[in-house]
Amino acid sequence: MMIKANVKRIDRVAIAVVIATSVGIAAGTARNSAITGRRSQLIENKITPLFERRPNGKKVAAGTDLQSLLDSSPAGAVFDLSPGVYSGPIVVRKPVTIQGPRSATIRSNGTGMTIDIASDDVALVGFTIDGSGDRPDLTDSAVRVRGSSNVTVQAIRVVNALFGLVAERSRNIRFVGNEIVGNASTSVGLRGDGIRLWETRDSVVERNTLVDGRDIVVWYSSDNRILNNEVRRCRYGTHLMYSDRGTIENNLYVENVVGIFIMYSHDISIVNNVAAGNQSDGMGLGAKESGNLFVKGNSFVKDPIGIYLDGSPFRPQDSDVFEDNLFDLCDTGVVFHSSATRNVFKGNTFRDDRTHVRVEGRGDALGVTWLGNYFDDYAGYDFDRDGIGDVPYEARSLSDRLTSDRPELEFFRGAAATTLLDALGRVFPLYQPEPTLVDPRPLIAPRKF
Repeated sequence: MMIKANVKRIDRVAIAVVIATSVGIAAGTARNSAITGRRSQLIENKITPLFERRPNGKKVAAGTDLQSLLDSSPAGAVFDLSPGVYSGPIVVRKPVTIQGPRSATIRSNGTGMTIDIASDDVALVGFTIDGSGDRPDLTDSAVRVRGSSNVTVQAIRVVNALFGLVAERSRNIRFVGNEIVGNASTSVGLRGDGIRLWETRDSVVERNTLVDGRDIVVWYSSDNRILNNEVRRCRYGTHLMYSDRGTIENNLYVENVVGIFIMYSHDISIVNNVAAGNQSDGMGLGAKESGNLFVKGNSFVKDPIGIYLDGSPFRPQDSDVFEDNLFDLCDTGVVFHSSATRNVFKGNTFRDDRTHVRVEGRGDALGVTWLGNYFDDYAGYDFDRDGIGDVPYEARSLSDRLTSDRPELEFFRGAAATTLLDALGRVFPLYQPEPTLVDPRPLIAPRKF
């Protein structure tokens, strides 16, 4: 028997906009009409087996003492759980496979780790894990992998647990196709992480669904891949810290506080993700003192801030590239915390944002390379019809300059007074501020997504 991933064709931008609308954060009719009929490139999950069920497993009746069974069985044993309930916690100290249907449930007694893996070459597949201990200081979780390699946790459903899946000081871990459901009634900061990698390398977190949890955390963990996951109503969709050479690709982040946040990490590829409808004061992507970020083909839809850059790139030898991304219906598309250099923005689309680019602390983005981006407020022309504006795009805004100097005035953004202030800056050159950014070759029409 083979468990397969559903084949999905996801219209990334359309789905993001529908979700944003359905949760009560829709823009006005005019702004919505601007995106009607817009289509993005499609992402198709390849048909690949999530797990090839191992044959000749030993049938295990519901209610069996799993710890005694594991301790008395040889390495390499395969156990087929029958539907029903089994008591946890259990500790796995040798290479084994435990597999079963979702109707087979290993239930916590309310303390510690429900399944604690302390061996290489272990696989958990298909069943349900219900509960864990409740001590965040001990990282009580449904599954903990510690100091192990070649461990697979796949197609598991986790409910009522403090932390979901945790790997510590491990290598070559595969968390694939799992469903982790948190407690929506608990404050998001008091929930445990849905998935946590800590000092764990060469691992993959793929095709998991996290709902009403806290974070996917990757800390002190390099050379990992976060692929095709869906994270809803959590805090950080994915949070990297001191974790280099990572890949974050084809993930869907909806109604979280932050989609992706990168801290003190380098050589990160962030490609084809969607961050939509992030909560007040949140952002689609944030980077603090990180560098060599390659950010391409992402969609930031109805976020307070699409991308926030603080001290990135950090090292003198680093640079960041932002290419072919969509910023749509955001309060601010890109925010720089002070002036920035060694960032390249090319081929991006900025449309229907209240403010496309803002720089905090009286800075500007003139040290950033802007080339071939589309800005929907570009007022230039294209006489030679090559698709590129004949005059540069320059961003100048008195209200942006004012709120940059005095953040408390952000409350008045969008009010009649700030609109009038910007109009004065355009009509009377005496009041026109210095440009925030200049794109010498702006696109006349947006790219198709």
